[in-house]
Amino acid sequence: MNTNEDQLFISRLNQHPKLRNRMESLLQVVENSAGNCIKADDAERYVIEELRKMGSDALHCWADKATQNTEQTLRQQQPELHSNGKKKFVGIRPLA
Repeated sequence: MNTNEDQLFISRLNQHPKLRNRMESLLQVVENSAGNCIKADDAERYVIEELRKMGSDALHCWADKATQNTEQTLRQQQPELHSNGKKKFVGIRPLA
């Protein structure tokens, strides 16, 4: 990769802090910065766990983006729609 591609990648990664943190954790396993990966089995376990978490975080980021895109599309198609926010339930009113 050239410098421009590197900067673009870092910029995109910075837009997703959860994924950035997972990448950082994965690099720490690869570099064995904590010193707790003595055997290949240990490293494999840590890598698999980090990749599982990264996959989960990636899907959450995707879902958030998809929700925003759908909301924007609906607002453009039907500008009269508005969000009421979360409903507040205060209980049942007394009859008398």
